[in-house]
Amino acid sequence: MPVIDWQAVLRLLYYAPKQPLMFNTGLFLLLFPLVYGIYILLSVKRKAAITWIVLFSLFFYYKSSGIYWLLLLANGLFNWWMGGAISSEKSKKKAKTIMIIALVGDLGLLALFKYFNLFGALWSDLTGAHFLKLNWILPVGISFFTFESISYIVDLYRGEVKRESHDFLDFAFFVTFFPRLVAGPIVRAADILPQVRQFEPLKKSEAATAFSLITLGLIKKAVISDYISINFVDRVMDSPMQFSGVENLLAVYGYAMQIFCDFSGYSDMAIGIALLFGFRLTDNFLQPYQSLNITDFWRRWHISLSTWLRDYLYIPLGGNRCSQWRQNLNLMITMLLGGLWHGASWNFMLWGGLHGAALIVDKKVRISNESGGKTAVILRFFSWFLTFHFVCFCWIFFRIPDFDTAISQLRQIASSFHPEILIQWINGFPVVAAMLLLAIGLHFLPAKTIKARSNQEKSWPLWVHGFALGLVIWLVIQTKSSDIQPFIYFQF
Repeated sequence: MPVIDWQAVLRLLYYAPKQPLMFNTGLFLLLFPLVYGIYILLSVKRKAAITWIVLFSLFFYYKSSGIYWLLLLANGLFNWWMGGAISSEKSKKKAKTIMIIALVGDLGLLALFKYFNLFGALWSDLTGAHFLKLNWILPVGISFFTFESISYIVDLYRGEVKRESHDFLDFAFFVTFFPRLVAGPIVRAADILPQVRQFEPLKKSEAATAFSLITLGLIKKAVISDYISINFVDRVMDSPMQFSGVENLLAVYGYAMQIFCDFSGYSDMAIGIALLFGFRLTDNFLQPYQSLNITDFWRRWHISLSTWLRDYLYIPLGGNRCSQWRQNLNLMITMLLGGLWHGASWNFMLWGGLHGAALIVDKKVRISNESGGKTAVILRFFSWFLTFHFVCFCWIFFRIPDFDTAISQLRQIASSFHPEILIQWINGFPVVAAMLLLAIGLHFLPAKTIKARSNQEKSWPLWVHGFALGLVIWLVIQTKSSDIQPFIYFQF
């Protein structure tokens, strides 16, 4: 009889910076059936089941960020306390003051960890003053749970969330729920807290949807995104001058599909896992590269962030209810801060600024495609082509951390573009080419086909979904690299 090495088992439960707990890791696949099984047993008692999920969520975050699980807990306690002060204050003016204090606290914590070094270095450059850089690890997902805390505080003040409709355990679940904790989607208290109270059981059709989402998410992330990243995109993006213009352009296209498959794959898995527990999260991606203009792109890409920026930043700034120049300013501020949200880098600011400028132009010059005939088809294609390539152009500055290397890639595409290399590239990278085609095919499936496929999958027996998921897990194990590739949005 084999002897269990309990010390090795315990080591798996300790925080390891280079081995965070993620959906595509062996440890998570090992732990999840146990966690879910205990949840099912406890689900006859709502509070027991919710408590179990909160405890596992804190462990999940500990395995991702170590001691910073205490920061997550402190953030929850702070916002619960401030939320209580807001809801119990009868004076609207005093309640607003408390709300502002809470927002300053939340944003101050985010600024300290994420932006202190960037703006400290800028201050040092401007004034010549000595600046001591803080060398600490950025807590995983701090941007996500900070924005969620802000939405809770603001919604309490607005009256969109009622304090008496939930207790601290419900709020702790909202703050820590592990599927969307470290990389979204960004959820709002008004959406999730009523579900925690109602605690509706999982329906059979929803179980089928959940398995389908998890399976598709794994394919997107662990098969497509990781493969094209490791075997082609990273090599070119890190050293663009060593590759031809065609290879650089293909790497840009590759990164566009990589980041989509990576982030939408995570969102699919998060939504699917949450659904298995009986909680319904909203879609975060709706085939964004099919957009005909940049406004439509932001209605389809990272929907939870774009709607958050709209509701908690753009509209409070004045939105469209002001003069044209002020609308443009509001848009630019929103997108610049949206870029900064992604990281403390001037490249992210540039990325946000480019999208802000495009949104401003799009409001003035949008190609109409309501009429029929060949002209409308040509205009739609031109509009799509322009939008897609603008988004890809912006991804260069998003992916490459320094401005000079990004410009070098653009120059290489423009000056060393030899189309005949394409055939050589396909021969040299046949699997990468196949993965890119698979990603494009998945992304550009017609909406009717996706809906029909979804309806068909709901009729499958659950064992079929389980078999399909097991097959994908086996495929992931066969194709994965020696190191688990973290999700791109973990860094944000």
